[in-house]
Amino acid sequence: MVTVKQVQSKVDLKQFVKFPFSIYKGSPYWVPPIIKDEMETFNSEKNPVFQNAEATFFLAYKNNQIVGRVAAIINWLEVKEQKLLKMRFGWFDFVDELEVSKALLDKVAEIGKKHQLDYMEGPVGFSNLDKVGVLIDGFDHIGTMITWYNHPYYQKHYEQHGFVKEKEYLENKFLFANADPKIFEKANLLIKKRYGLRELNFTNSKEIMPWVDKMFDLFNSSYSSLASFVKITDVQKEYFKEKYISFINPEYIKFIVNSDDNLVAFAIVMPSFSKALQKANGKLFPTGVFHLLKAKKHSKDVIFYLIGIHPDFQNKGVTAIIFNEYYKTFMKRGVINCIRTPELEENVAIRQMWKHFDPVTHKRRRTFKKQL
Repeated sequence: MVTVKQVQSKVDLKQFVKFPFSIYKGSPYWVPPIIKDEMETFNSEKNPVFQNAEATFFLAYKNNQIVGRVAAIINWLEVKEQKLLKMRFGWFDFVDELEVSKALLDKVAEIGKKHQLDYMEGPVGFSNLDKVGVLIDGFDHIGTMITWYNHPYYQKHYEQHGFVKEKEYLENKFLFANADPKIFEKANLLIKKRYGLRELNFTNSKEIMPWVDKMFDLFNSSYSSLASFVKITDVQKEYFKEKYISFINPEYIKFIVNSDDNLVAFAIVMPSFSKALQKANGKLFPTGVFHLLKAKKHSKDVIFYLIGIHPDFQNKGVTAIIFNEYYKTFMKRGVINCIRTPELEENVAIRQMWKHFDPVTHKRRRTFKKQL
C-alpha cells in the first residue's frame, strides 16, 4: 500500500531533495543537484518566486521506504494575469510502480480542483528559468545542471494515467569545429554598420551587474510570445542576479547595444558542470567546490543557456554579431562541444538560427497535460 505525506519539516524537505540520489545511484547520465541550493530553491523565505507562487511537496512511502516525490505548484501570475488556469507539477520522481506515480499525481489534482483550475501540466518548475520536461529520448547522454534526467519508464506512467502530450522540447549539440567563421564574420560587420550596433564583452562580474536588469527586461519582451511564458518580476531579478551572474564566466556573457546604449540582444553561455556535479555528489564541501571551480575554468564543453533579441531586431542578423564574439572566446578557451538547452519544438526561428552549425538532436523531452 502506498501512503503519501505532505512535507512538513526541514528534515522532510531534505528527504524530498535527496530521494533521486537513491533511484539514480550509479547512473553515468544523471547529474545531481547541490543539496544546499535545492533546499534554498524550496525555501519560501529565500526564493522570491514564492511571492507570486505557492508549492506543496509530497513524498510517497511504501513499506516505510520513500518511493516517490512531487512538487505541486501554482504560479498565481500565470493564473490571475494570463488567465491560464493551470496546476503545475515538477520534481516528479518515482520507482517503476504505477500505484506510486498515481498516488502522487492524485495529490496534485486534488489541489488543482480545490482552486478550480482547469488542467495540470508537468513536469515544469515555477517559471521559465526552471527545469522543464520529462526526457523521452536520449537516455544515454549525460544530463546538464539545468535539466532533469529520468528513467525511460517515466513516459509510460504519464500515458497510463491518461496524460497527453502538451509541449515537446528539443536538445541539440554540435562541435565547435562546425562553426565556420566565414558564415558570420562578414555579416557581423554589415549588421553592426547598418543598425549602429556594437558588442559588449566583459572581464569581471562587476562590469555586468549594471546591465542585468535590462537583460531580464529584454528576456521578458523577447520570450513573451512563447507558450507558457511567465515574466520575471523585479524581485526575482535581484535573486537571480545574486545567485547566478557571479557564477558564470564573464567572458561567456555577450550583450549587443545600439548607438543609444539600449540593449537589443544578449546571450549567456555556461561551462558544462555536469561531470563536476557528479563528482561533488550533492555537496560543495569538502571537495565539491574545487570540482566546480575547475570546470568553470577548464571545461571544454559549453551550454548555450539563453539568447534574447529585442522584437524589433529579430530576423535582422543580430545573431551574427553574437556568434562572432563567441567564436573568438571559444577559440581562446579551446571549446570542443556546444550544447543547447531545451527549445520548444514549435520555435522554428531558433532552429533556423543554428542551421549552419550542423546540430544534432540528441535528446527530446516533453510536458504532459491532463484535464482536472
